[in-house]
Amino acid sequence: KATAEENLQAEKEKKSGTTKELMATLEYIQSLHGECDWLIQNYAARKEARAGEMESLTQAKAVLNGADFALVQRRSSHRAGFLRPQA
Repeated sequence: KATAEENLQAEKEKKSGTTKELMATLEYIQSLHGECDWLIQNYAARKEARAGEMESLTQAKAVLNGADFALVQRRSSHRAGFLRPQA
């Protein structure tokens, strides 16, 4: 009888642990639903923002391709050769 009671107690503890794990999993799934809902609701705004970022990057690239590098500092008293490969 003592062994049966010990087994019962062990199973109750195991069930308690499993129940806690289940609750944590359900909470995590609920948080995922919230995140997914937010992503779906804000998809259009995010898509527009990404398009604006792409346009800005394209413009920046064009500026860099036509940029005048005459003002680039070639030597620095603190870190000579930082931007140039060493000869």
